[in-house]
Amino acid sequence: MELFNYFRSSASYRVRIALALKGLDYDYRAVHLVKNEHLDPAYASASVSRLVPLLRDGEGLISQSMAIIEYLDETYPQPPLLPPDALGRAQVRALAQDIACEIHPLNNLRVLRYLSKELGVDEDGKNRWYRHWVESGLAVVEQRLSQPGAKHGAFCWGDTPGLADCVLVPQIFNAQRFDCRLDHVPTVMKVFANCMALDAFAKTQPSACPDAE
Repeated sequence: MELFNYFRSSASYRVRIALALKGLDYDYRAVHLVKNEHLDPAYASASVSRLVPLLRDGEGLISQSMAIIEYLDETYPQPPLLPPDALGRAQVRALAQDIACEIHPLNNLRVLRYLSKELGVDEDGKNRWYRHWVESGLAVVEQRLSQPGAKHGAFCWGDTPGLADCVLVPQIFNAQRFDCRLDHVPTVMKVFANCMALDAFAKTQPSACPDAE
């Protein structure tokens, strides 16, 4: 397998965690987003969206981090990243999508670039935008972890890491990088600390990547 990704991309980090949890080997292919390497015609021919991550498994190409992670879970089922029951799987997916669909799209690199370059938002305004959506979005995650029916343990769902943890940890890295307030999400931060005690999360973090700057 080959993973085309960027060290600072939270979506890429999600997939690196999932691959590590599964114990799967892959070739790391760096695509530097700030240098616009994702716009290169050779990469664009493989990735129609010109985004990262992109996974090549044999002749197959899969984009979108959530689709990649679920593909890995179906193709390499041990250890599982989703609960065995339909309700549990739906609840874990909902938790993951609270981050992947509600927080991340509002603060990824191309959105921040558009705010600055096209709309003329200054650095302070851009950072306030970022912090608002991250802090309010993580408050929802905090509530979901403690709502009736939740099975929060050491991790987002029980005592083994799974899909939701793969998505949560990169978002916390970004929140810390932008100095977001995190004291209002103690359960989230407890899960984050438990995750970072594991090699699958610690050894795939941005600073550990071969293209880290």
